[in-house]
Amino acid sequence: QVQLVESGGGLVQAGASLRLSCAASGRTFSSLVMGWFRQAPGKEREFVAAISWSGGKTWTADPVKGRFTISRDNAKNTVYLQMNILKPEDTAVYYCAATRSVVVPSRGVEYDYWGQGTQVAVSS
Repeated sequence: QVQLVESGGGLVQAGASLRLSCAASGRTFSSLVMGWFRQAPGKEREFVAAISWSGGKTWTADPVKGRFTISRDNAKNTVYLQMNILKPEDTAVYYCAATRSVVVPSRGVEYDYWGQGTQVAVSS
């Protein structure tokens, strides 16, 4: 069993930066593919970014490419999402997710474990 706890959300102005963290329990973190998803009010959940178990490969959704960066620290059992040049359309609840194996990292159904989410709000 893996438990995920997100932190780092908040209310910021457009153009600001935030760094989200997701702390994972358990000894298997270094073998997990980790992902970030988000869900805005009234919208479907969407993929943001994912990172391989080693950190050697990342995937990033087009709407955030060039602004958001995913990284991980296996020694700390933590995955991060650095968000720069935030826009009002980035406002959403951001969820951390984990899976032991994945075919298409952007598909939420492939993830076995989910955190409770952290709210990010960007004002214009």
